[in-house]
Amino acid sequence: MGTPDLACASLRGLAACADFEVVAVVTQPDRPKGRDLKLQPPPVKVLALKLGLPVLQPEKARHESFVTELRGYAPDLIAVAAFGQILPPAILDLPPHGCLNVHTSLLPRYRGAAPIQWAILNDDPETGVTIMKMDVGLDTGAIISTQTTPIAEADTSQTLHNRLAEIGASLLVQTIPGYVGYVTGNIQPRPQPADGVVYAHKIKKQDGLIDWTQSARHIWNRVRGLIPWPGAFTYLPMHGTTAPATQPPLLKIWQAEITNLSGTPGVIVSADKTGIVVGCGTGSLRILQLQREGGKRLGPGEFLAGHPLHSGDRLGL
Repeated sequence: MGTPDLACASLRGLAACADFEVVAVVTQPDRPKGRDLKLQPPPVKVLALKLGLPVLQPEKARHESFVTELRGYAPDLIAVAAFGQILPPAILDLPPHGCLNVHTSLLPRYRGAAPIQWAILNDDPETGVTIMKMDVGLDTGAIISTQTTPIAEADTSQTLHNRLAEIGASLLVQTIPGYVGYVTGNIQPRPQPADGVVYAHKIKKQDGLIDWTQSARHIWNRVRGLIPWPGAFTYLPMHGTTAPATQPPLLKIWQAEITNLSGTPGVIVSADKTGIVVGCGTGSLRILQLQREGGKRLGPGEFLAGHPLHSGDRLGL
């Protein structure tokens, strides 16, 4: 059971393993996307059809008609990765070995919707994957296995997402044989610790708004942690306008680095082809790739050629 790209790695891993038989794939219904709002299948459905697997797409997993349909496949185990719906007890209790979830954090840290983003936003040195036996709580089930990975300075939420997807797939395939035989002592599920619980709330667009009074490191983590969506953003100064009600142009920052230069928060210290340096609460940030709303991603030299910025200009509202 899964829906986005993250879950595709686990499906590929299970389908490629001779020890398992994937009897069906459950994913979200097709949804309208794009300017023309045409129905688009979720990534897991596209992959499942390529693999020749039956696909179920319940509008609500709790509906009795779907539970009955799923029961007809008589699964021994259900593997779940970013399915996107809360599973009712009727599904959790359906397979003899329960439901295993591929969760992209080291539980109990980062239960909830956005564990990858918050690991970077909170400046964690490492994260990982937990294979968890699901229960009725929000990511509260017993831990079956874990694997860690460091968070590199070059990581963004996108690169970390891709790495954790592959780690999760490999760990799931390695874990299932020992877990299925856990009654003989191979793998014993263990309750999550009571201490260290952190909830990773769903990312909202407004989370991307930069507060320049925060430290350069904090803002740098925001740039990295919110790629690809919603992106860290600020607003360009309103050059040459006297209309106070006009919304300043939005500026999205895609790549930056920390510098030790000091400056007033939000005020440009320098701007040239090597970068646009902006003062922060502590230190400063050198912007290396940026994008005006409606424009292309550009390096600082290209951007400044069309959108002049000068020392003393202020970013933000």
